[in-house]
Amino acid sequence: MDYVLQVVSAILYYLGMVLVIVGGLLDLFAAIGINRFKNFYLRLHAATIGAIGGGFYPLLGLGFVALSLEYLGISRYYIAGISFTTALFLALTAPVGSHALAQGAHKSRTVLPEPAIVNRLLEDEEGGKK
Repeated sequence: MDYVLQVVSAILYYLGMVLVIVGGLLDLFAAIGINRFKNFYLRLHAATIGAIGGGFYPLLGLGFVALSLEYLGISRYYIAGISFTTALFLALTAPVGSHALAQGAHKSRTVLPEPAIVNRLLEDEEGGKK
């Protein structure tokens, strides 16, 4: 039975470390995208990838690593619980915030998508004014 717990602990540890590395890579890609993309909406997309991917995956990884470290005692469950809860709230709120930013920029008409082949928001606004 002790061997099984050691194997599960090792799997959780390495899975957590892989998730932390993946999160770091997603943050790197997001930073490159923010600097290289040409308009507001693409940059907002890159920033959202960085916020979600660069925050969500490392938090999950931290929770898995905390669960695998037996010397932490009972506090490892607190660390993992806080990490998983924070990851959940981040995954729920970051897309909503970026959507609100994009919709606000579009409605203010200061930043329109280029090229705008189909603009359903503008069609709905013009249709409602007639």
